[in-house]
Amino acid sequence: QVQLVESGGGLVQAGGSLRLSCAASGSIFRANNMGWYRQAPGNQRELVAAITSGGSTNYSDSVKGRFTISRDNAKNTVYLQMNSLKPEDTAVYFCKAEVPPWWSSTRRHYWGQGTQVTVSS
Repeated sequence: QVQLVESGGGLVQAGGSLRLSCAASGSIFRANNMGWYRQAPGNQRELVAAITSGGSTNYSDSVKGRFTISRDNAKNTVYLQMNSLKPEDTAVYFCKAEVPPWWSSTRRHYWGQGTQVTVSS
């Protein structure tokens, strides 16, 4: 069983920064693809940023150039550095792990409980 615990959310003014962390346990972290998603009230959950086990990254167009995803395999942690925050970034942010098929053939995706990010104008 994989456990993911997010932290670092909070209230920030527009233009400010936050860094989210997601600590993982219960799997071989370095083999996982990791991602950050967000969900605003009334909206579907959407991908914000992702990083593969090999370190390749991709971002949604809405955060490209402002957010940076990174991982520290020694600490089993993935980060999301968020700069130049906008009110439209307000959402609950979720961490997601995709484990490799050789680790689990029955369940590949795990989610954290989410952390609230609120950006005031």
